[in-house]
Amino acid sequence: QLQLVESGGGLVQPGGSLRLSCAASGFTLSNYRLAWFRQAPGKEREGVSCISKSGGTTTYADSVKGRFTISRDNAKNTVYLQMNSLKPEDTAVYYCAAVPTPYGSICNTREELYAYWGQGTQVTVSS
Repeated sequence: QLQLVESGGGLVQPGGSLRLSCAASGFTLSNYRLAWFRQAPGKEREGVSCISKSGGTTTYADSVKGRFTISRDNAKNTVYLQMNSLKPEDTAVYYCAAVPTPYGSICNTREELYAYWGQGTQVTVSS
């Protein structure tokens, strides 16, 4: 059974940091393009960041550039999202997603392209 499980969410004060993890089971992430999405209350889900299969290409939404960093550890079958300088507007449920790909360097956050999704982890930024 193919499964993605996120962890690391929680409550943090503005300016704080969190690191989200997404561990895969039942398949090997090294063959997949990976991404993080988020959905805030009352809003549509949006792409936050992606990382190519090779790890050499990453993209970020303008709202998180310079604050968030995506990375992958194929040996641990895990993708991470390091979130620094968190703001209240970062409050959302964060989802990781994966899609198998033959392309090593292509990366995007087109939601419809991703085949596998985690259950989400809540991030709340509040004082």
